Amino acid sequence: MTERRPTRQQRAVAEGLARSGDFVSAQQLHARLRAGGDAVGLATVYRALQSMAEAGDLDVLRTPEGEAVYRSCSGAHHHHLVCRDCGRTVEVEGPAVERWTERVAAEHGFSDVTHTVEVYGTCAECSEQVR
Repeated sequence: MTERRPTRQQRAVAEGLARSGDFVSAQQLHARLRAGGDAVGLATVYRALQSMAEAGDLDVLRTPEGEAVYRSCSGAHHHHLVCRDCGRTVEVEGPAVERWTERVAAEHGFSDVTHTVEVYGTCAECSEQVR
């Protein structure tokens, strides 16, 4: 099977996401692309994001409202600290989580286990604004 080359629209989605640097919804990314002159349909943005997520090329989080938001991924396995107020997100490693996941999976006879961990809280900046 030959690997498909990305279309112009798919490249625009990937580049737009990379420029964003932060988590964005498909609708936000679509609006930014259109504002920048890229003629990319919303359905194409959704398909490209889904394909990139399946390939592990981006991070996907669910907002408290249940909406999926996306960000270019660093590539290495990681977890996230997410501010509930401003949405700031920090990638963190979690060796204790990795050991726990392996142990629990083995105890229950599971293999080929994957996981995602998002820790929600209030970042230092937002905490300072409350005081």
